[in-house]
Amino acid sequence: MPDKIEILAVDLLEKHRPVVNNLRKMANSLGLDFGWHYLLDLTWIINQLGLDTPGQPLKILDAGAGVGVLQWYLASQGAQVLSVDRLDRAHLALRFRGRFRVTGLRAQDLHSMPQTMLSSTMPLKRRLVDLGRGLAGWMGGRAGRGSVTLYHQDLQTLTDIPDNTLDAVVAVSALEHNSPEDLGLVVKELLRTLKPGGKILATLGAARDQDWFHEPSQGWNYSADSLRKHFNLATDTADNYACYNEILAALRECAELRDNLAGFYARSGDNGMPWGKWDPQYLVVGVCKIKT
Repeated sequence: MPDKIEILAVDLLEKHRPVVNNLRKMANSLGLDFGWHYLLDLTWIINQLGLDTPGQPLKILDAGAGVGVLQWYLASQGAQVLSVDRLDRAHLALRFRGRFRVTGLRAQDLHSMPQTMLSSTMPLKRRLVDLGRGLAGWMGGRAGRGSVTLYHQDLQTLTDIPDNTLDAVVAVSALEHNSPEDLGLVVKELLRTLKPGGKILATLGAARDQDWFHEPSQGWNYSADSLRKHFNLATDTADNYACYNEILAALRECAELRDNLAGFYARSGDNGMPWGKWDPQYLVVGVCKIKT
């Protein structure tokens, strides 16, 4: 697979319907919501990874993972996932621990379940629901052969990850929250962790012509030339930015994404879809960078 830059079109959803359905099912069972374009991001990344390739389980770093569904999906498919985020997830909810093999890279990255239960600030009702989902996970058996290892760290300084040890790095709408000045440094550090031939698969906001900052989502939107620069891609790396207007028009008419917009958007004007109004202001672009 060559390096590439691909604006994500809504026809991805129909082309990969089984993946979309599985993602929805898993997110619902874990009590997770999707960002307005995340089904596009996730479907593209999963399709590019090639999880059904025979061989040893893939070692994958999920950059800026939070508690998002991708890490759990990859673990359910047998991958060994290193989940990295600046967010401290030491008190990870029981519904994740019950269903998946979860550890911390260091002692401070994941506290014990009794510590988590005692320190929880969730209302009692939510705590009981979380406990119930955790117990259901244990009783139902672990999901897949894979695992998730939590690592609380900034993406510029992955000091506990050796060079040339990972098969892939994935990043769902996470790298765009770094400044343009820092993005290249993050990419360089992620590449360091990859084996030769390993790949970065990242989704970011796409700018039609010139980079710009989207205030509500606090994320940068990048032109194709900027992505080539920050990901150290060849100047002739293929892209489909010429289709920007056509793809945006189709996105704005996408009933599947519009009608399933997560409820949290309606509660705030400070997000990617302020006050729950379906009005996409940018497209999402996937970048594939192969380590040589």
